[in-house]
Amino acid sequence: MSKADGSWINWFVGLHSNGFLCRVPYEFARDKFNLTGLETMVTNFQDTLDAILNSEFDMQNGFDADDSHPEMAEQLYGLIHARYILTRRGISDMCLKYQRGDFGVCPRTYCNEQLVLPLGLTDRIGESHVKVYCSRCQDIYQPSARCALLDGAMFGSSFPHMFFMQLPHLLPEPPIEKYTPRIYGFKLHDLALLPPSPDESDLGDSTSKEQLKHLEQAQPVQDDNRPSKRRCNFAFD
Repeated sequence: MSKADGSWINWFVGLHSNGFLCRVPYEFARDKFNLTGLETMVTNFQDTLDAILNSEFDMQNGFDADDSHPEMAEQLYGLIHARYILTRRGISDMCLKYQRGDFGVCPRTYCNEQLVLPLGLTDRIGESHVKVYCSRCQDIYQPSARCALLDGAMFGSSFPHMFFMQLPHLLPEPPIEKYTPRIYGFKLHDLALLPPSPDESDLGDSTSKEQLKHLEQAQPVQDDNRPSKRRCNFAFD
């Protein structure tokens, strides 16, 4: 296969494990204003950016063996991607993936398979993997194993909330149903789930509190009938 078979971006977002990512347009990635501050966050910034924007990338063999771009290219693209998806056009691109179910659904039963969005717990690269956010129960979960190793900074901690600020009509109502613990059909009182206090602890079937107290007061005495062996019995007052 020739080197002129496509771009690095098309190859990267097309990987099965990168299904959460959308394609960042070249004009966005080339705009220096959009890249402000990233030059201090990625090693060999300019060379890495050139590799990302390469329109003659070898999709079959990847980078050359003597090239040091792969990890840096992934990190830089992830940081650019996190900025792009906060723009109006980026949100529109991610909305198509959201409505298509690319990010999965909430595992909570009473959320009724509510669609989820990717979320990063931090905006710094290399600190945590991506999570998914359910807007119905407003909680986060582990994504499907297919994309679970993506860096959370590729999406950032603000994306789902910016998404629904721009598209409030997609924000679902909170869940009405809530699971209620029951035993034989009877609802458990909150106190029933609390651990017993020390005074209420079970001391056993054959030993009472009085018997234990009596044993504590017992004094050891020597058995005079067997002087050759050291043996002690308990004598009670």
